[in-house]
Amino acid sequence: MGGLFDLPDKKDRIAALEEQMAQPNFWDDQDAAQKVINESNAMKSLVDRMEKLSRQQEDLDVLMELAREEGDESLLDEVEQGIEKLGAEMADFELQLLLSEPYDQNNAILEVHPGAGGTESQDWASILLRMYTRWAEDKGYKVETLDYLPGEEAGIKSVTLLIKGYNAYGYLKAERGVHRLVRISPFDASGRRHTSFASVDVMPEMDENVDLEIRETDLKIDTYRSSGAGGQHVNTTDSAVRITHIPTGIVVTCQSERSQIKNRAAAMKILAAKLYERQLEEREKELADIRGEQRDIAWGSQIRSYVFHPYSLVKDHRTGEEVGNVHAVVDGAIDTFIDAYLRQQVGNKTGD
Repeated sequence: MGGLFDLPDKKDRIAALEEQMAQPNFWDDQDAAQKVINESNAMKSLVDRMEKLSRQQEDLDVLMELAREEGDESLLDEVEQGIEKLGAEMADFELQLLLSEPYDQNNAILEVHPGAGGTESQDWASILLRMYTRWAEDKGYKVETLDYLPGEEAGIKSVTLLIKGYNAYGYLKAERGVHRLVRISPFDASGRRHTSFASVDVMPEMDENVDLEIRETDLKIDTYRSSGAGGQHVNTTDSAVRITHIPTGIVVTCQSERSQIKNRAAAMKILAAKLYERQLEEREKELADIRGEQRDIAWGSQIRSYVFHPYSLVKDHRTGEEVGNVHAVVDGAIDTFIDAYLRQQVGNKTGD
C-alpha cells in the first residue's frame, strides 16, 4: 500500500483544507465550500482507514509471534481468519486508491438511453435506472433526476441523473457503454425470449474553473413545459430548458427544477461535461490513429450482458468478470464489475 498511499502527503492535504475552512470568507461561495468539506471528510476517512489497517496488521504480527512461541493451534486459526479479513479490507481500500485520474473525485452525470425495440428496451432502460439508483444510495450518494422522459407504455425513453458524492465519477465511468439484456419478455404474450439493448453514458460534473470555453453565440436555447412520469405536468410554466450546442450538434435538456434559471444552469453543466468528454474522445482517437489501433464502437459491441433466461448470469465482456445472481446485480450489486474494470485499467497503464 505504501506505493499507492502517501500518508504524510494526505495529512498535509488535510491540514491545507482545514486552513481553508478556517478562513472568515469560507462560506461566501457555498458550493465551493461544500466541495472543500467533502474532500476533507473523504481524505480523513482514507487516512483513518489506512491507520486502522496498519494497526490490524501489527496486531496480527504480534498474534502470529505468540502462536509460534506457544505452539497454539487455536491462535494460528485466529491469525488465518484475521489475515483473510484484512486481505478483503485491503482489496476494497486499494480500489479507492485507484481513483487517481483527473475528475475521478467529481460528481457524476449519468444518462440511460434505450436502444431499438420500443417498450421492451425502454423497460430495460428503467431497470438500469433502478440499478444505478440503488447502487448510489447504498454508497451514501445523493441522486438527483435532471431529466426524465417516460415511455408510452412502460419504462423510459431517456433519463439523466446527477449522482453527487466523492469519487462518484471514478466508480461510474466503468459503466459507460452498451448493456445487453436477455430474458423472457413480460410484454410478449407468446412468452418468447427477447434481447434488448440500452446505452449508458457517464461524465464528470465539471467545476466552473475548468478551461472550457462555451460561447453564448454557439447556443440555441429553447424552453418548454416540464412533464413528469405518465405525462403529468410538473408545473404550468415554460421552466424546462433545452440547449443545443450548434458547432457540435450536442443537445441537452433539464426539467428537474421549477425555476427556468436553475434548469438552465443545470443544463449548462451537462453540456460542459459532454463537451469535455468529446475532447477526451477526440484525443483518444488521435492517439489510436497514431498507434494504428482499431476501435469498434458499433451498437452491438456491448460491455456487459445480463441473462435471465435460459440461465442466470451477468458477464462483463471487457474483463471476463461473471456473477451468477443476475437479480442481485440489477438490485445494485455492481461493485464486482467496477472493481475488475478499474484494476484492468491500472494494469493496462502499468503494463501488468
